[in-house]
Amino acid sequence: MPPRLAEVDWAKLGETIDADGFATLPAVLTAAECAELVALYDDRSRFRSRIVMERHGYGLGEYQYFADPLPPLVAALRTALYRRLAPLANAWASRLGAAADYPPTSEEFLARCHAAGQTKPTPLLLRYEAGGFNCLHQDRYGELAFPLQATVLLSRPGADFAGGEFLLVEQRPRAQSRGMVVGLAQGDLVLFPNALRP
Repeated sequence: MPPRLAEVDWAKLGETIDADGFATLPAVLTAAECAELVALYDDRSRFRSRIVMERHGYGLGEYQYFADPLPPLVAALRTALYRRLAPLANAWASRLGAAADYPPTSEEFLARCHAAGQTKPTPLLLRYEAGGFNCLHQDRYGELAFPLQATVLLSRPGADFAGGEFLLVEQRPRAQSRGMVVGLAQGDLVLFPNALRP
């Protein structure tokens, strides 16, 4: 597990996600690690697919899905986060009246995905230029999907870009939708549901 994740109080983090719909973890990646990932973007051999968002009405910018094998840093984060979040995912499933069936390791979950025909890796890297944005959306890939996802800010707010806040919108039953701007610094990670939460 990346050392900075070992220091997280995961029970408290689960309570925060339950209460607020998201949680942030500061400085999960160092500036050097962020730069390492940003530098991968122009190496097309590291990616399986490139999406220009404007062509699909997704926003203005582009993103690329990593190919296997994932960069070691991305793979380590995914493995560590899954292991710590699987108990919360199972608790949510139970509270939502679904089968609580997320296995304890990401390897077991990925094996299930692959058996169901979902074989392509889903971690991605986004790139925006001036004026870029991503439309509101939910990220679900296939029938089998983990209920939480993570985003890490790799750029420096105020130095590399201005604006560009991370916006989450919660649609609440019989109530107005609630928008939340999540303030992030370089290397910060935000965890949030990919679709539903109790």
